[in-house]
Amino acid sequence: MTVVDPATADAVAAPAPAAYRLTGVVKTYQQKGRIVKALTGIDVEIAQGDFVTIQGPTGGGKSTLLQLLGALERPTAGHVVIGDTDLATASAGQLERVRATEIGFVFQGFNLIPTLTAAENVDMGLEPAGLEATERAERVRDALERVGLADRADHRPGELSGGQQQRVAIARAIAKRPRVLLADEPTGNLDEHMRDEILGVLEQLGAEGLTLVVVTHDSAVARRARRRLRLDRGSIRDITR
Repeated sequence: MTVVDPATADAVAAPAPAAYRLTGVVKTYQQKGRIVKALTGIDVEIAQGDFVTIQGPTGGGKSTLLQLLGALERPTAGHVVIGDTDLATASAGQLERVRATEIGFVFQGFNLIPTLTAAENVDMGLEPAGLEATERAERVRDALERVGLADRADHRPGELSGGQQQRVAIARAIAKRPRVLLADEPTGNLDEHMRDEILGVLEQLGAEGLTLVVVTHDSAVARRARRRLRLDRGSIRDITR
């Protein structure tokens, strides 16, 4: 956290509004008759427009935290607030709306439908938003253009490189025009050249104001972020240098 000297506070710009505010977040699971604490009391704030990476060992709680940020699970205790919505207490309908309109997801495995074109895969991601066909078509074109694939709209995944497939997956996520993009090891299946290609796309989206939260094991990816968090044994700390 940044500490502001009261004597110079008037000269310091106001902090960016928060995309996420997590306070006292605990997540427990029942496992073989015992309670496992996946998250032990997370307090963290992520500013709107920030690029944050989360690192840590396998089993340290990264996937659990991403599920909570994505409104896919609720915390056992504490609050996970995105914008003005507390995901811990929101109704099922509110959670569905948040997932459909405010959060984009990108995964390591691309998760594209092989029989559909790039444009059709992006369009599929807009179904939960309930948009008119003309609005959907416009968003699909815009999203593919933003990731540099306007000329590949009619290509199926098997006709694209791994980096291009991941760009289609990013286009599918941003077509809903979300507040936040959550990415789980988005470069894990890519070689170094394609990894840098995808990082360039993500950085450009961040420069346009999209909040990026990326889980990664790759320190080369983490070093490109403005802020680095480490999650280990359910506890989080800021390791930004």
